[in-house]
Amino acid sequence: MLKKLLGIAPKLEADGSYSPSKVALKLSTSDTSDYENVSYSKYQGKKSKIVVIFTEQKNMKMKNGKLFSTGNHPIEALVPLLHLKNAGFDFEIVTPTGKPVVFEMWAFPKKDKHVNAIYNQYKAEFEKPKALASFIENEFENSASYAAVFIPGGHGAMLGIPEDKNVQKTLNWAYNKNLYTITLCHGPGSLLSTTLDGQPFLYKGYNMAVFPDAVDKQTPMIGYLPGHMPFGLSEKLEKLGAKLMNTKSDKTVCVDRKLITGASPLASNELGKLAANTLLKELDS
Repeated sequence: MLKKLLGIAPKLEADGSYSPSKVALKLSTSDTSDYENVSYSKYQGKKSKIVVIFTEQKNMKMKNGKLFSTGNHPIEALVPLLHLKNAGFDFEIVTPTGKPVVFEMWAFPKKDKHVNAIYNQYKAEFEKPKALASFIENEFENSASYAAVFIPGGHGAMLGIPEDKNVQKTLNWAYNKNLYTITLCHGPGSLLSTTLDGQPFLYKGYNMAVFPDAVDKQTPMIGYLPGHMPFGLSEKLEKLGAKLMNTKSDKTVCVDRKLITGASPLASNELGKLAANTLLKELDS
């Protein structure tokens, strides 16, 4: 009752999950993003496609058994897509089984015209994406058409994707074909898939920016999460040999070899610029 009065009680949704409290939403979301409408020299070569792996799952079980209403963070997904689109790239939208893309709509920047525009442009694909297995079957042999794999953030990126063998296959495909892998915030959870079936961590020794466990541990206090995380993502990655470049949920972005990462929703714009400029420089050279 006191938490409700203070505005820090997570909001109970119709399906029994919890979305962030009023205070948490005020502190951590905005009606607009910090997207910069950069004019790029558009890429016009053959490697113009980027496969984007979204989560199709919504509810994350916390340690206390409560469900967090999550999915893909809209700013973390759509702001990088805006930059990459402006740089001349197009997208193959996929989810693990072809179910609709799930967004954290409580975090959607409703007054941001650019974010709304690209969301509406790809809405049909978000509602009916390709299954990742279908992409693997039909597109792996067309690697010459692809520049990168992008896995957006949001806590939902930790649902099913780290345990998905098709995600493992796709990341190995990108690695072996010299394509870039782009991800941010909790999206680097997808990188854990490379260790399935006892395989060595593909990104051991890589510098990367990841959402800090220390911040995830604090957010239940203001009702952002309805309980503590089931596991610490940055701790897992660090134990596997990743070198973490940030300690705060800030604008840190990082490129190491063919891996481009960002620390948090606040890094979405910087990640988009870095990814667009890195791909253009690589492919136009």
